Amino acid sequence: MNLDLIPQIKHTKSDNFFLLSGPCAIEGEEMALRIAEKIMTITNKLEIPYVFKGSFKKANRSRVDSFTGIGDEKALKILRKVSETFNVPTVTDIHEVSDASMAAEYVDILQIPAFLVRQTDLVVAAANTGKVVNLKKGQFMSPESMKHAVTKVTDSNNQQVMVTDRGTMFGYQDMIVDFRGIPTMKEFAPVVLDVTHSLQQPNQSSGVTGGRPDMIETIARAGIVTGADGIFMETHFDPANAKSDGANMLHLDHLEKLLTNLVAIRKTVNSLK
Repeated sequence: MNLDLIPQIKHTKSDNFFLLSGPCAIEGEEMALRIAEKIMTITNKLEIPYVFKGSFKKANRSRVDSFTGIGDEKALKILRKVSETFNVPTVTDIHEVSDASMAAEYVDILQIPAFLVRQTDLVVAAANTGKVVNLKKGQFMSPESMKHAVTKVTDSNNQQVMVTDRGTMFGYQDMIVDFRGIPTMKEFAPVVLDVTHSLQQPNQSSGVTGGRPDMIETIARAGIVTGADGIFMETHFDPANAKSDGANMLHLDHLEKLLTNLVAIRKTVNSLK
């Protein structure tokens, strides 16, 4: 994948990691613009290549009464508004083959959720749009097996593909990150570490996923040290009242300090090459 081919992306010559960040779900226009503006200010200051992330719908929910979105077209239009307002690329996840062409009209990167990354028709549909494809590694998959998912994209005449590690199931209610997977997967695609979903605690009896946001910096630091090309991180100015994944999101007020530390670590890592 060539980072420079992502429309509107900035700071690609800074030798920094790139960042995919934003709220878990698009809850409305005001919140999306507020979060995007804050992250843009920080990433421009630190010269981090940045992509705004927001799900236009949440199809994978534990309970039928869980928040799934504000309406597909409404949320996608907000993603376009963010892109046009701040001149920033955007990424959203898709869940069905029909989502691919629809979402491709509004965003720059199509993300395949971890639970769906083995769905060949979905992966190929995303690849066929010509957009960058971000493949989330299944919680149940080895790093080595992700090569086959990458090949589905490249065999569809699309070389713009990346892989995101979002942790591996450890028992029923915990996730772990096997950092050996980062150099393994870098052999066939750029690798992003999803530091917030990696700290989820799923399958709670309440039907609401828990998390360990206090460990976000620990996981993120380790990801930079082990060579992650990018960092994926969900953030919100009010995680406690976010409509999705609030238990493992980073508070927006803590983002600048964390990214500043990660940039310093990246510079040290680069100096050791």
